[in-house]
Amino acid sequence: MDAIDSDLPLEQRIVAAIRQIVRAVDLHSRRIVEACGLTGPQLATLAVVARLGPTTPTAIARAVHLSQGTVTGILQRLERQSLTRRTPSDRDRRTVVIEVTDEGRAVLEQAPSLLQDQFRAELSALAEWERMQILATLQRVATLMGAERLDASPHLITDSVRLDDGAAVIDAADPFLDAVASDQAEG
Repeated sequence: MDAIDSDLPLEQRIVAAIRQIVRAVDLHSRRIVEACGLTGPQLATLAVVARLGPTTPTAIARAVHLSQGTVTGILQRLERQSLTRRTPSDRDRRTVVIEVTDEGRAVLEQAPSLLQDQFRAELSALAEWERMQILATLQRVATLMGAERLDASPHLITDSVRLDDGAAVIDAADPFLDAVASDQAEG
């Protein structure tokens, strides 16, 4: 990333640093889509299904910290791509069980790591006091942005990048990315 111009006022340097973070997340999201044709949340969901083994959509939603409705949509897309399969439970025919297919395992083997995995490794190398300082600062930034009430997925990935004829594109209907683009145009 480019160094932030130290001649800028402090407030502008802070906003620029936040933009760099958003940009890093966006670029990594695009790399994931280009590498395996899945968005970050789809890849994270597929990985959780593989880790848990045959399991219910409810257990998957809990494990990825996403709403049941969001996970249902993701699972439908994964099933359409033959990466997962849904079967009735042996114990209760009203319950479905989701499992990864061989094609899904192949995608996972080839997929890049999720950004939060890399970030966690780097973060864990820091001293606890430094991690606590970062946490307090980021929580304060979230409050200053009015974002402390927003639902925060544990994934540093947006689900708004999609594959369109082999090219990664941003879903223009995503209000978060629209706000970022608008903010970047102003700054």
